[in-house]
Order: sequence, then structure tokens, then C-alpha cells
Amino acid sequence: MAKTIDEINDKIRKGKAVVFTAEEIIDVATEKGVKRAAQEVDVVTTGTFGPMCSSGAYFNVGHTKPRIKLGGGKTYLNDVPVYTGLAAVDFFLGATAIPDDDPRNKIYPGKFSYGGGHVIEELVAGKDVRLTATAYGTDCYPRKMLETYISLKDMNEAVLFNMRNSYQNYNVAVNLSDRMIYTYMGVLQPKLGNANYCSAGQLSPLLNDPYYRTIGLGTRIFLGGGIGYVVGSGTQHNPNVPRTEKGVPKMTAGTLAVKGDLKMMSPKWLKGTSFTGYGVNLTVGIGVPIPILNEEILQFTTIRDEEIWAQVVDYSEAYPQFIPGSLGEVNYKQLKSGKIMVQGKEVPTSGLSSYLKAREIAKILKEWIEAGKFFLTQPVELLPSIDSGIVYKPLKERPVKKR
Repeated sequence: MAKTIDEINDKIRKGKAVVFTAEEIIDVATEKGVKRAAQEVDVVTTGTFGPMCSSGAYFNVGHTKPRIKLGGGKTYLNDVPVYTGLAAVDFFLGATAIPDDDPRNKIYPGKFSYGGGHVIEELVAGKDVRLTATAYGTDCYPRKMLETYISLKDMNEAVLFNMRNSYQNYNVAVNLSDRMIYTYMGVLQPKLGNANYCSAGQLSPLLNDPYYRTIGLGTRIFLGGGIGYVVGSGTQHNPNVPRTEKGVPKMTAGTLAVKGDLKMMSPKWLKGTSFTGYGVNLTVGIGVPIPILNEEILQFTTIRDEEIWAQVVDYSEAYPQFIPGSLGEVNYKQLKSGKIMVQGKEVPTSGLSSYLKAREIAKILKEWIEAGKFFLTQPVELLPSIDSGIVYKPLKERPVKKR
């Protein structure tokens, strides 16, 4: 028998909702069967905690006296540049932004010890950060320079806004070359010396709702330790990829765009992250509740690591040169065992995404729901389905025309 989100919320309100994590539901469904489990279970919670580029935050810092127009000038938080082309005192800080004087990879491999992700973490931790700005001055905004310290409590608004998070599956990165390489998938040893992956597997949100039946615009989620919302599909959202018989993508597929009040978040779940030789990033904690509206949705949430397959990709040539194909497929049970076989060689594995943290997020979200502190929302619009998704395409070079 089908259920509605309103009915589930009513049970949450009365303290009667039955909630399991995506890890727990596997045994529940095995013991009771999918049909009975779908009738008894109301919500399955998911979680993921890993580095997520295309993350950032926008702020309104309030007006100075006399007023200053930051737009058109240069503004920095702890020497990390922010984008000011929005308004007088609104700006956006990207997680991957780095100080102007960072040597980058001039001293190879660069350390990239500090950037936008670290600034976000420090702000969430309640620390003061140094704001410096220069402006060109106008009649209504005459001030031309500003240097001060500011914290989240001083700001009118501070909003985490991530344009691409919570990838639905991802590559397994290896290195076929004879030299060490430094990538956003971490350091890769030469000649298949290691393999890095980045997904929570059976706990990951979009792997538990592979066709986006319940996740869409307006879905309330755990975000960075606080409450956030899905605001649509993320950039590079590409559901049109090969899938298993159970609908699980066998390569990178869907993504989420999310937002939430930064003032309600925790540095435990938002971590500035440095990648040697590559750059900086933000490690983000996300948990998505899956309302069990019918048997089909319950069945999706019972996915196991051994049923989730990922592509092994060479990051020394194939990935940077955009050469299609892979070196083979492996499942997450194999990845989490600590070793996989690639081209006949046993290769040690390491996860950039923390399964233990993902498990903790799913458990926290479960506790919030059971305590009546977190209610589900009805998405206004679901994410593009497998039949109508936006296909990720490479940028094509064209002749530049003179103006």
C-alpha cells in the first residue's frame, strides 16, 4: 500500500515513525521481505562525507559608515579572494579559491595549504577572519578602503551554496605512468601503485534513489551539520549512463545543488581540505532522507556495496586527455576490502570519502526524525529522470572572432 509524505510527517509528529539507515535497512528487508518492510518502514536515511568541489558560500556583510561598494573592487577574506560582482556588500567565496600569493605549482608539487574551504571552516567554527577591500568609490558609496575582522555573527546572511555535490557514483583513479601524479583524487603512485575512490557506496544518497523518485527541488536534508535543501540538479548532472539491472549507475551520473544557513552548521561536517599538487577543496557532510512511499523505493534502498560498480580510470593520460573508456569495473565491496585487481595486478585501495562519517550522518538524521526535530518535504520538482537528463559534454574549441 502506497504512503504519502504527509502521512509520514504525521507519524513523525506523533513520534511513531519507523526509521532505519541505508545500512540497517538491508538486514531488515532480508529478514522481513521487501513487501512487509515497505509497509512498516517510513524513512531510510543516507549519508556521505567527502571532498566536494563546486562548493562555496555567499554573504551579505552589512554596510560600513561611510558606505563602500565592494563590487568592482577587490575583496579578500584571510587573503583569499572572493567574487564581488553581485552588489555593494554581497559576495561569494568559492571553496577552491586560493590567495593571490600562493605559489601554486611553481614549486612542484604545491602544498595548497589554505584556501576558500579553510575560510568557510573557520567561519563556521566561530572564528574571526580578516576582511580587506579596495573600491573605486561613488557618490553614494564613497569609501575606498576597508580593513577589519568579521565573523558569522556579524553578517546579515551567510549561506552555503554548493552547485555540485553528492555525486551518484564516481571513478576509481589509478596511474599507469612511471611517475607519481597529483590529482583531485589524491596522490597516485606510478605503475598502478594505488587506487583511490570517493563514494560512501551503499550509504550514498543518490545510490539509494537511483531514478530520483523522491529527491528534487525542495528536499530537506542534513547539510554540514545543519538543515539544508536540495535546490535542483547539480552541474554535470548526467543520468544517461549505463546502469545495472537495479538501476544503479555504473559511472558518474546524477549530482545535487544544495544550500543551507551557514550559521547553523558545524566545522565537524565542513572541513577545508588540501590536495598536494592540485589545490584546495571543502569536505562536506550530506544526509538525505528517503521516504518509503512504496515497495519500489524500499527495494532501491536495499542496495549493497557488491551491487554498486565503478569504472577504473587512468588519471595519467585517459582522464586529462578526455579519452573515453576504462580499465575495468570493480564494486564497492572489493574497493572497501583494501585491494582490487587491475590488468592482472593487485592494487591497494583507499577511500577519500569517509564511510564511518557517512554512517554517523545517517544515524544523526535518523535520530532527528525519531525525535520529531526533522520533517520531510514534498519536492516541487523531481530531478531530471533517466529519460530527460542533461548530458555532460566536453567544451568544444571554436575559432575566436575579432570584435
